[in-house]
Amino acid sequence: MKSLVIRRLLLLIPMVWLVATLTFIVVAAAPGSYADTVDHPGLTAEQREALRARYGLDQPIHRQYLSWLGSIVTGDLGTSFVTKEPVDRLLARTLPPTLLLGASALLLDFILGVWIAVTAVRKPRGWFDRISSVVSLGIAGLPSFWVAGLTVLVFALLLGWFPASHMHSVGADTLSPLASLGDLLHHLLLPAACLGLAAAAGTARYLRSTLLDIRGERFILAARARGLDEGRILWVHTLRPALLPVVTILGLSLPFLVSGSVVIESVFSWPGVGLALLQAAYARDVPVIMGITLLGAVAVLVGSLVADVLYAVVDPRAREDGP
Repeated sequence: MKSLVIRRLLLLIPMVWLVATLTFIVVAAAPGSYADTVDHPGLTAEQREALRARYGLDQPIHRQYLSWLGSIVTGDLGTSFVTKEPVDRLLARTLPPTLLLGASALLLDFILGVWIAVTAVRKPRGWFDRISSVVSLGIAGLPSFWVAGLTVLVFALLLGWFPASHMHSVGADTLSPLASLGDLLHHLLLPAACLGLAAAAGTARYLRSTLLDIRGERFILAARARGLDEGRILWVHTLRPALLPVVTILGLSLPFLVSGSVVIESVFSWPGVGLALLQAAYARDVPVIMGITLLGAVAVLVGSLVADVLYAVVDPRAREDGP
C-alpha cells in the first residue's frame, strides 16, 4: 500500500498542472473577457480596453499563462476580478459550506443506499424489492435541476416546511448556539436530500446486483450450511465483499465534496464552491475559475487515492505490501 500511495503522490503535481493548463487554455481562448461582461451604461470602449490592460487580458495567451503559472508557483492564486477578494480567501469562505452539504449528502447516500439494497435482497422479487427497484430507477434518471426546482416549489413555497434558499435565516447570528445549529440544519435538509437521494438510488441498485451475485458463492452456501442466521450471513458475510465497489465510489466522491454541485448550490443559493464557480463563469472571472479548478483537480487525484486505499482496507488481497 505504501508504494501505491507514493506513486500517486508523485503523479499529483504533473496531473494537476496538466488539468489546470488545459482549463486555462480553454478559458483564455473563449471569446470575450471580464471586461466584456461589465454591464455599465457609461463604460466606453476605451475604458473597456483599459480594464483589459489592467488585468493583463490584452496580452497573448502564452504571456497570460506564464504570468498565472508564476503566481501559482509562489502560492498566489490571484485576486477575483469582480469582488477584489483574494482567491485563497474566497475558497476558505466557500469550501466549508460545500463540505458540509457534500458530506451530508454522501452520508445519506451510503446509509440509505445500503439499507435499501440489503432490505431488498432479503426477499428478492418481493414487494419491497420490486417497488424500490422501480423508484430507484426513476429517481436516478431525473435531472437534478428539475428535482431541485420541484423540491423548492413543493416543500418550501407551497407547504412552507423548509426555507427555499441560503444557509442561514436573516438574523441567525443573534440566535443561541443551539438555535443557530437548528436553523442551519433546517436550511441544509432540502439541498442535502436532493443530492443524497439521487445518489442513494444509484448506490442501492448497484449494491443490490452485487449482493445477489455474492449470495451464490460457495462461502455463503457454507455459512448457510453451518446454520448461521440469515441476517448475520447477509450483513456480515455477504455485505463486506459487496461493499468493495461501493467504497471505491465513495472515494471517488471526494471531488464532489470539494467542488460542490453547481446545480444544487445555485438553485438553493447555497454559498459554496459550486455557486462561486457558476458566478465566476458568468463574469469570466479567470482567477476564481482557475483556483477552483486547481482545487477540483487535487480533489480528483486525492479521491482516486482514497478509493484505492479503501479498497485495500476492505479487501486485503488488493494490498501490495504486507499487513
